[in-house]
Amino acid sequence: MNRCEWANTTALDAAYHDKEWGVPVHDDRLLFEMLILEGAQAGLSWSTILKKREGYRRAFDNFDASRIAAYSENKIQALLHNSEIVRHKLKITAAISNAKCFLAVQKEFGSFDSYIWSFVDGKPKQNAWASSAEVPVSTPESEAMSKGLKKRGFKFVGPTICYAYMQAVGMVNDHEISCFRYAEVKAL
Repeated sequence: MNRCEWANTTALDAAYHDKEWGVPVHDDRLLFEMLILEGAQAGLSWSTILKKREGYRRAFDNFDASRIAAYSENKIQALLHNSEIVRHKLKITAAISNAKCFLAVQKEFGSFDSYIWSFVDGKPKQNAWASSAEVPVSTPESEAMSKGLKKRGFKFVGPTICYAYMQAVGMVNDHEISCFRYAEVKAL
């Protein structure tokens, strides 16, 4: 079975690739989870975040934005001592700030899904890369998303993080054309 090059490192990477990566997500809770995880990944490997994903779910109330938005200084201190997550104060406080921004977007647009998918006109962009070397680190769409999110107060949402997010939640299909998931994801 041929997979995208990046997914051949660990069993966890392969499972994530085979079941989740590139599948269009329209559930607000999962869209928020992935936004926080992509921000946490900055400067680290995605494998590191995948290993800590269940810990993040426990530590961040299963990514319930309403609960996270109300976190106190005591909760921040507890998170800074939680070895199940990346203990980086700016990333932790960004998650709390982003929860507040996320709730504001939901209120304004009816759902975060409506807002975030507008950057690709509501449908996944289908790419056709022969190898991972061809895949860009950002695109005009991820740059527009980054600018829009930052304007709304979101943090850890640069163009590269936004493009990784777009890949993760299926806004773009960046499976290599030789990958068994390319056609499957394209058909979704």
